[in-house]
Amino acid sequence: MPRTKIELPHIENMSILDENGVVDKSLEPKIDADTLKTMYRYMLLARRTDERMLLMQRQGRQGTFPQSSGHEAISMGSIIHLKKSDWHVPAYRELAGMLYRGWPIETSLLYWNGFEEGARPPEGVNDLPVCVPIASQLLHAAGIGMAMNIRNDNGVVMTYFGDGASSEGDTHEAMNFASVYQAPVVFMCLNNQYAISVPIAKQMRCETIAQRAVSYGMPGIRVDGNDVLAVYQASLEAVDRARAGLGPTLVEGLTYRFTPHTTADDPKRYRSDAECDLWHKREPLARFKTYLGNKGIYSEKEFAALEEELDAVIKAAVKKSEELAQSEELTNPLAMFDNLYHDIPPYLQEQKDELKDHLASVKKKSAANQNPQKASAH
Repeated sequence: MPRTKIELPHIENMSILDENGVVDKSLEPKIDADTLKTMYRYMLLARRTDERMLLMQRQGRQGTFPQSSGHEAISMGSIIHLKKSDWHVPAYRELAGMLYRGWPIETSLLYWNGFEEGARPPEGVNDLPVCVPIASQLLHAAGIGMAMNIRNDNGVVMTYFGDGASSEGDTHEAMNFASVYQAPVVFMCLNNQYAISVPIAKQMRCETIAQRAVSYGMPGIRVDGNDVLAVYQASLEAVDRARAGLGPTLVEGLTYRFTPHTTADDPKRYRSDAECDLWHKREPLARFKTYLGNKGIYSEKEFAALEEELDAVIKAAVKKSEELAQSEELTNPLAMFDNLYHDIPPYLQEQKDELKDHLASVKKKSAANQNPQKASAH
């Protein structure tokens, strides 16, 4: 048998709005003014919330957390296409999309302060909690998509992961199952070029992550991940394809992590200032703001008013989260036994009763120490 050439699908790279706010009119998607305002609002809210959380972490008021600054275009440009009945399966840098889906700011603040109550999705949307274990959420997304097909549910699953996660076995398994079973899953890769400190050149030999879609038999595309219009268009096509029963798509958004991997990381040990400066010039919010200003959707006065409004929203959320963190509901250690079993096993009930007695004893001793005269009278 002679050697023959196998024709493989080509991979496109798409950019619509460049770093100077100049738009390619031939590719510009038709988005109404209200939707554009919504997209910018949540991108800005996520950025300012992220910045406030960093300040709080440095003050000792917030735990270690992964920042999302620089990833707003990928998150918001894609999530805007989901219905409430669709499924959103995030990793941990999708703050803009989570806020848009109805997650209160105080929920994120609580979660990164160690309160598992912060992982509770809001009522009325099909969202999974933030997923810190790398790539494990992709298997959940594939499974949900496969279940949708079994139930003849005309929905879509959108899931997010980083370039580091793309090197995990879970990613291969999730994409393979989604493709084989034509599950309606949109795989959104936030390629910020570093798996913590490992640059992408040391993670893989392929030129793009998007080209891996070819091996799974699904469409793949790379977009400028700092261009919210390109993300919007690519993810719209992927969502439409999934909803039409044509299976999954891989969308790679090429972006950059402006911040440390987490607030416990020092990126100066593995990234140059010149590289960071270059990517800061390409950041998503500035170019989108220029685009909206040029279209007359926002005036400078309106931009300033929005900043003030969102600042007040964030301050109120911070206040609420710190009040909740001191509430009896969240500080009651007995709650650790709840929501584990429908019928609590005897050995756990015994431990719960023992802890309850211990807490009552501690409370009684504390009261006695605060009022020794009353205690001695008894």
